[in-house]
Amino acid sequence: MANGKALFEANCSSCHGLNGQGVPGNGPSLIGVGAASVDFQVSSGRMPAANSTGPQAPRKALPEWVTPEAIDDLAAYVQSLGGGPTRPTADMVDPAKGDPAKGGELFRANCIQCHNWVGAGGALTEGKHAPSLNKSTPTQIYEAMITGPQAMPVFNDTTITPEQKRDMIAYIVKVREQVDPGGSGLGRIGPVTEGLVGWVVGIGLLSLASIWITAKRRAKTK
Repeated sequence: MANGKALFEANCSSCHGLNGQGVPGNGPSLIGVGAASVDFQVSSGRMPAANSTGPQAPRKALPEWVTPEAIDDLAAYVQSLGGGPTRPTADMVDPAKGDPAKGGELFRANCIQCHNWVGAGGALTEGKHAPSLNKSTPTQIYEAMITGPQAMPVFNDTTITPEQKRDMIAYIVKVREQVDPGGSGLGRIGPVTEGLVGWVVGIGLLSLASIWITAKRRAKTK
């Protein structure tokens, strides 16, 4: 606990206050956010934030002081400030124990509006965006659901049970392993991108064909 407090004071207190009470204009209170939120934010590099005034903190490379042990200590300290969602166990996030078919149904019902049907992410309002899930670990996905980071809503255990969360994790991991047998996946962003590429390529080929036919006719008439 002492190491966690020291890490907090050195790396977090300038935005969140020495006691986690928050600093107006810099950072919110961390009292009651729980260890799961700390693990998600710090392990993904979103915290400490490089810019506290931006629309949201992006995933970035971890600073040197961020180690699994440091995250454990920091999470335990913040948990002691007022409780909150705890970190999931390995069993709770094991994709092998989930049902990807059921998870896909839940994901399409609750997540594709922002994250795309394969978790590729997408733009939101006011400069915000739903991040791609390709780099998220199963633990980070579970923690995001129970803490609701940034623009994401909270999916508590009443809304989506722990077993259903594990099914969704199994689906996300399964989709990552799929190949694109038809060729390029075009980022798997969806039909808009596919339609745009089809339109540009189609019009381009028609234009080239028209130029070739016209040139051939001119050559015959000479």
